[in-house]
Amino acid sequence: MTDEKQIVEAAHSAFTQDFEKFDKLELNGSGLAEAETALRELGELKVRHTGKKSALADSKKFIGKVSPEQRGEFGQFVQSVEKDITNRIEETEARLKQHINDARTELERVDVTIPGRRPRPGNLHPITILRQKIEDIFVSMGYAIEDDREIETDYYNFEALNIPEGHPARESQDTFYTTEGFALRSQTSTVQIRAMERRGVPIRIIAPGKVFRRDTPDMTHMP
Repeated sequence: MTDEKQIVEAAHSAFTQDFEKFDKLELNGSGLAEAETALRELGELKVRHTGKKSALADSKKFIGKVSPEQRGEFGQFVQSVEKDITNRIEETEARLKQHINDARTELERVDVTIPGRRPRPGNLHPITILRQKIEDIFVSMGYAIEDDREIETDYYNFEALNIPEGHPARESQDTFYTTEGFALRSQTSTVQIRAMERRGVPIRIIAPGKVFRRDTPDMTHMP
């Protein structure tokens, strides 16, 4: 059992060495970003030392391989190491989560002594008013309102709409490209495709929203 025990001890030692930074972690004075980074790193450490591919997981496999006389003692040893590792991770995880929660609460705290902001005078744009009326009509008939990203991939903006390579609609004179493979959506059909993929059928939606094309302003095109 000596060799197996040494392997377990080595796994415990490796964890202790990796965990040293968390033993020394001082949360007082640390900001939200630092605590979130530490929590993410702790999660990675947890997977590394307690996950299915960890040395600790491999150590458990030795329990059934040692002699029956030593199996109980060795099993208890492995369990004690696992318990120590798990407890230390969970305690630190709880401290970090509490610190993050407190920090977020402080950031979002409203100072009721600060004078409120007066609403700016004005009215909705006629197009906005018309859009809201149209949406209300469709919602009353059981339709859902869908919206999605305004920068789309080549697939959703063209290929999924049966607009092949070489189609005039793909020309830069008609489409605003951002980076390679991405463009400002030229129609809200991109939203419909994503909604169908996500919702499945049957589906009842409308997808009002901004589109970006090099159209000349007229009675039916609003830049």
